[in-house]
Amino acid sequence: MQVSKVMTREVKLASPEDTLQHAAQMMDDIDCGILPVAEDDRLVGMLTDRDITVRAVAQGKAPDRCHVRDVMSHDIKYIYEDESLEDAARNMSQLQVRRLPVLNRDKRLVGIVSLGDLAIKDTKSAAGALKNVSQHTH
Repeated sequence: MQVSKVMTREVKLASPEDTLQHAAQMMDDIDCGILPVAEDDRLVGMLTDRDITVRAVAQGKAPDRCHVRDVMSHDIKYIYEDESLEDAARNMSQLQVRRLPVLNRDKRLVGIVSLGDLAIKDTKSAAGALKNVSQHTH
């Protein structure tokens, strides 16, 4: 089965110019811990609640004055919508992440896939990926 069959299609995007306070409010509104960051119709980064906490708040940066571009991850890991659930689980396991942005072959963001999405259709692969992600220590 392809990733496109289980991914979440409606994805809220942050702008690199958004303040961290605004991004955190968006995360709270949609009850998530990660936001893709887009500029000029292109995915340019990913922002996690951990980025906000560790790269900003812990460093004494004011959330109402610090911008998403200052703390987002620029090294974007993603998967294509036509790849298999097994590919997604393997990538999440190797990268030790719980979510991946999903792109079409034109490299446009079309969704996001989580371990939870995989677990619904491919429990074995998702369980293996979760085990590897959970063993990761920072």
